[in-house]
Amino acid sequence: MIGRRDLAGLLGAGAVTATALTLASGAAKAQGAQNTFDRVIAAKKVRVGAVAAGLPWWYRDNATGKWGGQFYDISSALATDMDVKLELVETTWGNAILDLQSDKIDVMFGLNPTPQRAMAIDFTGKVYDSALVVIARPGFEPKTWNDLNDPKVKISVDVGSAHDQVASRLCPKAQLVKFKSIDEATLALRSQRVDAQCIFWMGGVRAVKKDPALGKVVVPQPLFGSTSNAGVRREPDKTWRDFLTTWIVYSQGLGIIRTAVANSLEHVGLSLDDIPPGVTF
Repeated sequence: MIGRRDLAGLLGAGAVTATALTLASGAAKAQGAQNTFDRVIAAKKVRVGAVAAGLPWWYRDNATGKWGGQFYDISSALATDMDVKLELVETTWGNAILDLQSDKIDVMFGLNPTPQRAMAIDFTGKVYDSALVVIARPGFEPKTWNDLNDPKVKISVDVGSAHDQVASRLCPKAQLVKFKSIDEATLALRSQRVDAQCIFWMGGVRAVKKDPALGKVVVPQPLFGSTSNAGVRREPDKTWRDFLTTWIVYSQGLGIIRTAVANSLEHVGLSLDDIPPGVTF
């Protein structure tokens, strides 16, 4: 495979270089535009939202303070290609949109686009495909979303997340029990205060592999597929959003995204063989 440096040499002026970014920033300023892209380049710093308890997407070692996870690797690659410093700003999935709107962060990876979110922020093109699953407690055997959409069924979700929004839409008759974090929603399942936890496949597979007593991962039919995108602050000039979309496509072509996902699975004891049938990324 051609390395990133080799590719940059082959592309010449088309590669993502500090000089090209500076020229693009200067052109935007010449038009009187003030945008996130300009500010990132001028400050030589990109602020990325990070979730401390978010394996395999994010994690922070409490002893060392070191961050990791797939979106850490992706964010680091972005900062390197832009020749800027990566600054991680701790947030939650539920607060990320407010943090974008209040200019606390420049980008949040791992946001699934929904109509409600799209009314508040802009989204880049997809980083990868994702699929929603549930972890069903032992003895509970749902096969379809209709099986879950029952007043007798209790489903745990982390409040404000895509899990919350999608489960609310697909299972309006079920009892949704909302928690501050994914880990709290999983704890409710472990103690069998709920019948299932709604979660995207990476988190679900990881949780069950770590603690088989939780139950099993079920891919309810019909398969509900979403995408994992990056969210950015809505502003008149779309340079930042468009640049990130271009960078994502570039990184997909070099295998950076897939490698980051595969490495994050290894960190939590998973492999590509653990992906449920029918799920792709």
